[in-house]
Amino acid sequence: MKVLVSDKMGDEGLEIFRNEEGIELDVKTGLTPQELKEIIGEYDGLAIRSATKVTSEIIEAATNLKVVGRAGIGLDNVDIPAATQKGIAVMNTPGGNTRTTAEHAVAMMMALTRNIPQGTSTLKSGLWEKKKLQGRELFNKTLGIIGFGNIGSIVASLAQGIKMKVIVFDPNVTCEHIEKSGYECVTIEELYRRSDYISIHVPKLPATTNLLNKKAFEIMKDGVMIVNCARGGIIHEGDLYDAITSGKVAGAALDVFEQEPPGDTPLLTLDKVIGTPHLGASTKEAQTNVAVAVANQIIAYLKHDTVINAVNVPSVTGDLLKKLTPYLYLAERIGKMHTFMTSGPIREIKIEYAGNFLDLDMKPVTLAAIRGFLTPLVKYNVNSVNATSLAQEMGIKISETASQESEHYINLIRMRVIYEKDEHLICGTIFGKDDARIIRINKFRLEVVPEGYLSIIHNKDVPGAIGDIGTCLGKHGLNIGRMMVGREDDGDRNIIFIRTDTPVSEDVSKELEALDKVHSIIRYEL
Repeated sequence: MKVLVSDKMGDEGLEIFRNEEGIELDVKTGLTPQELKEIIGEYDGLAIRSATKVTSEIIEAATNLKVVGRAGIGLDNVDIPAATQKGIAVMNTPGGNTRTTAEHAVAMMMALTRNIPQGTSTLKSGLWEKKKLQGRELFNKTLGIIGFGNIGSIVASLAQGIKMKVIVFDPNVTCEHIEKSGYECVTIEELYRRSDYISIHVPKLPATTNLLNKKAFEIMKDGVMIVNCARGGIIHEGDLYDAITSGKVAGAALDVFEQEPPGDTPLLTLDKVIGTPHLGASTKEAQTNVAVAVANQIIAYLKHDTVINAVNVPSVTGDLLKKLTPYLYLAERIGKMHTFMTSGPIREIKIEYAGNFLDLDMKPVTLAAIRGFLTPLVKYNVNSVNATSLAQEMGIKISETASQESEHYINLIRMRVIYEKDEHLICGTIFGKDDARIIRINKFRLEVVPEGYLSIIHNKDVPGAIGDIGTCLGKHGLNIGRMMVGREDDGDRNIIFIRTDTPVSEDVSKELEALDKVHSIIRYEL
């Protein structure tokens, strides 16, 4: 498998790729979009930082690409919906530079408060402006943190260590979690009103673009200081300029800008604004961490289908992967078996997990079932990345439920596919540690190993039916490796599940269906 590294990356990460058996590495930095487009079809994996733009056009040309790994957090340069549609996993490395970025935010806050950049500049110019550059203490001041993720939580801890009062707003984190961590949870308006400093730690999304704007600045207390080491565009730069020149905002420390490099922006003409060229993650330790992390993540996905830190597919790693593996296998087989029973336009897929699943996150198992079902039906390469989006495009509603009631089994997966005028149910379970079994198809109860060349034969529940079927198969040299008979709960039909050593041909299938005691036959290859 081939991996392309298209941006500068730490040598430690490159060595991991080079030393991995089965991985062929190419390092080609500084490619133009056209150059990347021309070669991307050769590669199974792509490792990037912020320079490479993985556009929909690039993704369309990436005929073999399975994973894009970003050595860092931000993924503004990747068209994630296009990648998802194509079945390409998109990963970042959020843990590699969190502390580095958090430390930079606190350093920027301190430098802004004590006029360190201005003091350095004037001192080197031969001036001694001690009175003019008087600062203030951080002690006992209120820091408002917007975003309580990996970085924001570390900033909160560091600020608490220097005896600041910390208040937090994050619409995606419960107040209970914030308060258990030792901080006060507030609304965004309260944060604006009370904060002496505001530090931003949210991604740039439609909901956060221009979050700090004229209206927000008007709510803030006079003399507030702003720190942004997250993403450019979260602050409306024109409104920030006006707020500083009016005296409402006492200063701003910016590591990120709407456009990078920012060019001739009015903000950088102000003495009360200090800035760095997106240095939040730029430490030797951080660059080593993210390079190593992205290399390991890409290798794990390509070689073992292990998902780590993907933004468009649930992560399955370590112990969780071991626990889920039997269920992933079973669910995909159930989904694939459903495909052979389709009866018109599909309205809904219902998946229920019943019994003892030990509070496992079953989302990856649901995706496996959907993948198994859709693979024979659509033209795309269906995988865990794009399965849900493809189902939605087809107008299929997906629902997942859990219950403790599992009939006579320790665990049970029920998958029901609902059509406009019909529906089908298949149930499966795991015996022991990893022994997958199909134990129900619609009204028929049976026990089937879901693998190999399989045939389901619906027949009359009368003497001689099984003998006729066996005679027909034997006449054509088809050896039965396994047979299971299931009886309809409230009817007069049987279902015979047969596994043969070789496939049952179309001609033999028609001959079986022509038997007096046979209603129908469905052939599978699992």
